[in-house]
Amino acid sequence: MNTPLPAENAPASSPIPTVMLPTGSPIPVLGFGTYKVAPEDTYDAVSRALEVGYRHIDTAQMYGNEAEVGAALEASGIAREDLFVTTKVDNSNHEPERAAASITRSLEELRTDYVDLLLVHWPLPTLYGGDVALPWPALEEAFNTGGARAIGLSNYEREHVEAVRAVATVRPHVLQVEAHPFFPNANLRAYSQGLGMVFEAWSPLARGRAITDPTLRAIGDELGVSAAQVTLRWAIDRGHVVFPKTLSRQRMATNIDVFSFTLSPDQQARIDTLDQGEAGRTGSHPATMNRL
Repeated sequence: MNTPLPAENAPASSPIPTVMLPTGSPIPVLGFGTYKVAPEDTYDAVSRALEVGYRHIDTAQMYGNEAEVGAALEASGIAREDLFVTTKVDNSNHEPERAAASITRSLEELRTDYVDLLLVHWPLPTLYGGDVALPWPALEEAFNTGGARAIGLSNYEREHVEAVRAVATVRPHVLQVEAHPFFPNANLRAYSQGLGMVFEAWSPLARGRAITDPTLRAIGDELGVSAAQVTLRWAIDRGHVVFPKTLSRQRMATNIDVFSFTLSPDQQARIDTLDQGEAGRTGSHPATMNRL
């Protein structure tokens, strides 16, 4: 399991604990996500998140907001080594030459010489002749030449991860997939962590469902915190790296404040009962996702 370091081991400018990547570098266990943040809103949103204390920013070529993320990071005045930046290779860029060119563009858009984590966004097993490892050599090249400090996979199921590992010279450091109380993806988490990979959970609040769930709200009332805080703390306690999204400065501040309380074993068990298996999935299934 990804075990957070004590908060005092996090950067002095951030209250957020870290876990160690297989590369030996730290990754904050809680970041700020930019999925479906419109480009015109991204600069202000990322700037607010950095002011609140976030230092881990997750973006992607697919989101269309890398340039605005980069502008906000540059304008923040925060030292580059105190930031953790993730981006992802788009579905249209799996061909090796396109993947390599897209990575170069991402670095330009993000105004940085390197990203801390570079992922393949989706495996697309029904496209590209079923070769889910097709873009992987471009990520390895980025890692070997310093353009990416760590590399990994997003939305890959076990069989897809195995296909990449079978041909990799640099094995994936991170697996990012959907995971939350209604769809914990526990088997995939155990599998990836068993390989030494860091497990990241996108949509940790189940696209807002967690905020209104009666069980999570009741536990929040018991602790004097929000349902979102309860959900994020549950995820981090399970070894998930999470990056919730909000445009509200108040919710940014609330979401980052998840290390001042703990969940009891009984409360954790009550959250575990929310697991609906595949029925709880909110996003596309990796086996059938085929959008370019």
